[in-house]
Amino acid sequence: MNRGETLEKIIETIGLYKTYQLGNIEVEVLKDINLTIPKGEFVSIMGPSGSGKSTLLYLIGGLDQPTSGSIRIKGKELSDMKDQEQSIMRRREVGFVFQFYNLIPNLSVEENTLLPVLLDGKRIKEYQQRLDEILEVVGLSDRRKHTPRELSGGQQQRVAIARALINEPDIILADEPIGNLDSKTGMEVMALLQTINREKGKTIVQVTHSREAAAYGQRTIHVRDGKVEEQ
Repeated sequence: MNRGETLEKIIETIGLYKTYQLGNIEVEVLKDINLTIPKGEFVSIMGPSGSGKSTLLYLIGGLDQPTSGSIRIKGKELSDMKDQEQSIMRRREVGFVFQFYNLIPNLSVEENTLLPVLLDGKRIKEYQQRLDEILEVVGLSDRRKHTPRELSGGQQQRVAIARALINEPDIILADEPIGNLDSKTGMEVMALLQTINREKGKTIVQVTHSREAAAYGQRTIHVRDGKVEEQ
């Protein structure tokens, strides 16, 4: 992808720092992170355990607050948003996919998928066609009434991806999306994310330690010791 100035910036971090206080010790997790991610790009963030890559993802998604610096999502400064505005942004503008799926055990595939709609106070009836389309995309149309315990790990992650898509966000943030899967299933999930990126135009930022998974993205950002090492 040609990432010139004409491309719309959908995610931008400027001089981003994150420090945690552990007793009397300050631990700098992120140091002066400057990133620009254009709309529609699939970016992989790689780094060893403890490098700060997941912290960076959570900051971008508004799940944590930076110590200093700026984060802009679709041109809007996160620190300027009130709590309610940030909550709306997380529900409508960003879809999250986590390593451990985070599904509700006693809810069916379609009920888990529709959770963001319920949390947003919208009418489920208006999302039935959208639900059908998404379950078709992730290959779970025939499993819609099943609960997570009746699904394989790969299928559960597909439910998590469906849930991330239901509100039609422009951005999907994925934290080690194949970390709990065997290699074959993991590559199937990565191929699905790549298809969603290419065919639906979604901006995807994934954190991974797997070079095979990172290769599904268009660009890889390497983070080490809290700093961007190379892009």
